[in-house]
Amino acid sequence: MREQGSSQQSYLSASERAAHTGIARMFLWAGSKGAQGSGSERRTFYQKIREYDILEKRRTVTALKAGEDRAILLGLSMILFSAMMYFVLGITMVRSYSDSVWTEESNCTVLNSSIVAEINCSYSCGSECRKSSRFPCLQVYVSLNFTGKVLRLSYNEEAHEAHPECFYIPKCRKDHTLMHSIVMNISERLKTHQQVLCYYDPSEQQDSVLLTRLYGRGAIISSLLWPTCTLVGGTLIIAMVKLTQYLSFLCEQISRIKRMGLYSLTGVSHTRVCTRKFNGSIQDGV
Repeated sequence: MREQGSSQQSYLSASERAAHTGIARMFLWAGSKGAQGSGSERRTFYQKIREYDILEKRRTVTALKAGEDRAILLGLSMILFSAMMYFVLGITMVRSYSDSVWTEESNCTVLNSSIVAEINCSYSCGSECRKSSRFPCLQVYVSLNFTGKVLRLSYNEEAHEAHPECFYIPKCRKDHTLMHSIVMNISERLKTHQQVLCYYDPSEQQDSVLLTRLYGRGAIISSLLWPTCTLVGGTLIIAMVKLTQYLSFLCEQISRIKRMGLYSLTGVSHTRVCTRKFNGSIQDGV
């Protein structure tokens, strides 16, 4: 009888253990299934949000990239245009200004102004027609107040290169009387203004002075102002676009770091909730 009672008790304890084990397995399976289901649903929700965000960002990036490309193209065009202007001005105005030896200013006293000869010239009378004429050569001598030397006066560099002995070279015309009257008016004005401002060679290698320079310092500065502004403007446009791209990249990196931190925190909290539910279900079953 005692053996039968002990065998019945052991059988009951074994059956109870099996029952508890089955209950625990049921709760484990239910808890894991519930955790997997809720996790998959949450993951699908986050994936949809992320896909939507990526689509919107792609649209925005495409629009911004087109505008940035146009801005960079505009900046490069401005830089190229300014380089071409620098080249043209460099071979014309700046070269003439740098090659000129009449660099110093001084006052000159007009000593003599007279017509000494008639110079031949030619003028255009059609597409393939040229005729000859003559203009009076006005010769002017001045005294340089800085040194006291007597020098010949020329109007500018072009007049000195064409005819060094003549002060002014009028445009060749058919009407000789008109050119003669123009030259005589210039001579009378020089006689009226005894003191004139002139440019001389400080090395004293030239035997003449100039009344005016073909390209002065003010003309050079004003002509170089516009290409300089264009160059600075194009450079600023490109620099601003690059700065905007860099700031956008930094903002994207910061947003990605925050998003990854938010996802990690959400995953940890979800794991903790599932663990608590699972532990509570086991305790209730036991």
